[in-house]
Amino acid sequence: MSKGLEIRLASRPQGLPTMDNFDFVEVEAPQPGEGELLVRNLVMSVDPYMRGRMNEGKSYVPPFELGEALQGGAVGEVVSSNVEGYQTGDLVLHMFGWRDYAVVPAKHATKVDAGIASPSAYLYVLGMPGMTAYAGLVDVAEQKEGDVVFVSGAAGAVGSLVGQIAKLRGAKKVIGSAGSPEKVKYLLDEVGFDAAFDYHDGPVREQLAEAAPEGIDVYFDNVGGEHLEAAISAFNDFGRAAECGMISQYNNETPQPGPRNLMMIVQKRLKIQGFIVGDHAHIKDQFFSEVGAWLAEGKISYRETVVEGLGNAPDAFLGLMRGDNTGKMLVKIA
Repeated sequence: MSKGLEIRLASRPQGLPTMDNFDFVEVEAPQPGEGELLVRNLVMSVDPYMRGRMNEGKSYVPPFELGEALQGGAVGEVVSSNVEGYQTGDLVLHMFGWRDYAVVPAKHATKVDAGIASPSAYLYVLGMPGMTAYAGLVDVAEQKEGDVVFVSGAAGAVGSLVGQIAKLRGAKKVIGSAGSPEKVKYLLDEVGFDAAFDYHDGPVREQLAEAAPEGIDVYFDNVGGEHLEAAISAFNDFGRAAECGMISQYNNETPQPGPRNLMMIVQKRLKIQGFIVGDHAHIKDQFFSEVGAWLAEGKISYRETVVEGLGNAPDAFLGLMRGDNTGKMLVKIA
């Protein structure tokens, strides 16, 4: 019987997580039951939403349980199958990362084709981040040809795709904010943003006004806080914001004061809508068709930040919280 590593939640963080919040446990490889697969994970994702699941309390997704393995997107190889249609060696996408071996019910597994894209792409461009970018931009913000689009956290997995999708769908101008000169250069030189700035270089409101003197029509928000306040000020009438995340507030122990210019929502007749990607399954086929074609045609650029070894997954997650990644943060397990 093979043994494998599981990474479990040892304690709930207070503020920024630390290594003390994780346990490393060696376990026997589990056995699949009827209708289940045993999967050896190859690559897994760490994502900002995982920080919220480390807290106790009701949310749109259940919290991680103390003493249990964490969960998240992963692609792995089927070791044994009790499911018709799945064979040893098949690659599957599922949500039981943070472990070497996972028992995956067939209803929670999606077979993927490494001939179309690399396994890691199904955790990025063709996975949850890609679908999040597409759904927020197309379904929530209702981006139209000729729009000026502003993206915060633009050098991350979701933000970098938002900018490219917006351009491919006819945006007049795409502007991004990021946290370092290197990331700004990446947005301008590799991803194709029209303008970008480092939010450490001065007030976001002033830098955005300089980058978008004509105002903005769409804001894709990954950061919240000062960025949201700046976007509200920069919006043209009938602007639309897709509220995807607010990473600037994830580790706050006390609530941060909100934007001080909320009256502009009324004055400008703005639409500001939060969303969860799972609510937009009705456009999944459209997403795969449109984004998959762009990817095959070489029209989408993406970068991965890869950490080697399952035992380093907590380091990868903490690095994500610090903004160490450019593009998608991934952990190569095997």
